[in-house]
Order: sequence, then structure tokens, then C-alpha cells
Amino acid sequence: MLTHKQLRTQALADAAVKAEFDKLSDEFSLLDEFLKARTSQGLTQAQVAEKIGTTQSAVARMESGSGKHSPSLATLTKYADALDCKLEIRLVRRPRATGNLPSRAKQGTPKPVAA
Repeated sequence: MLTHKQLRTQALADAAVKAEFDKLSDEFSLLDEFLKARTSQGLTQAQVAEKIGTTQSAVARMESGSGKHSPSLATLTKYADALDCKLEIRLVRRPRATGNLPSRAKQGTPKPVAA
């Protein structure tokens, strides 16, 4: 039987699987931040749910990223507040193909969009 790590390595060797996985990397990163913040505070899903006025199952759905409903900004803000965190949302320009950019734009890293 394969371990999770072995299965992941094997699956990501497939270019199509890797492309789909990469599309979800931002979502996975955010979910990982949720879990790390909650566990660092020593809180259970039920405790967070009580603090934000929802159910444990709603918090579980939010942390899993599965489901048909995305949480509202208000819900995400309440979640962050319950963990003594601040929710920040930024727009960051994606890198473009280098052949289409003026020479000046090819240098440096992508910059956040000003609010």
C-alpha cells in the first residue's frame, strides 16, 4: 500500500494532474492558513463555530474547501477575528509571457495592485 506522500508524488508526475493541482494551490494555501491559525490558538472547530455564531459542520466545510458554497467575506472576517487574526485580501498581478512584455516589465517580481 502506498503512503500519502508516495501517492501524491506518483499522481503529480502526470502533467494533467499537476496542472489541475497547481490551479488549486492558492486555495490549498488559504485552507492551510486557516488550520494553522486555529490549531495555534488551541481551538476546536466547535469553539470557533460558537465564537462566530455558526455550527461546527459549517466551520468544517469552510476549512475543507469542499462544497458548493463559498464563505462570504463577512464569514471569513468573523473566522479571522475568532482566531485573533486580521483577514487580508490582495490582488497580485500574474506574470505574463515574457515575449509580450516591454523590457522594463520583464524585470523584478510581480507587484501587488494598489488598493
